[in-house]
Amino acid sequence: QVQLVESGGGSVQPGGSLRLSCVASETIYNSYAMYWYRQAPGKRREWVATATSSGIENYAGFVQGRFTISRGVAKGTVYLQMNNLKPEDTAVYYCRLLGAGVGAGDYWGQGTQVTVSS
Repeated sequence: QVQLVESGGGSVQPGGSLRLSCVASETIYNSYAMYWYRQAPGKRREWVATATSSGIENYAGFVQGRFTISRGVAKGTVYLQMNNLKPEDTAVYYCRLLGAGVGAGDYWGQGTQVTVSS
């Protein structure tokens, strides 16, 4: 079973920056996408950003221009550079790895807390 481990979360002031990392214990798929999601207390989990197998990036509107997703050199790694953080960015951030094709794995990390407050 693939395990995803996030790191890099923490507490910052508004306008600050954080860089989240996610590393998969193993990658067995030839093609897979990686994602970041977040979930604030009392709210449903929402999509933040996607990095496809070819490195194409897509973002939710509320983070465009502030966040950057990128796949690492090593397989099964992904980063989320977060700049100009706002209090509403406070949430637990989750990494996801989705293999291509029917029956492929869909794996989630345990999350890393990001808190933005003054």
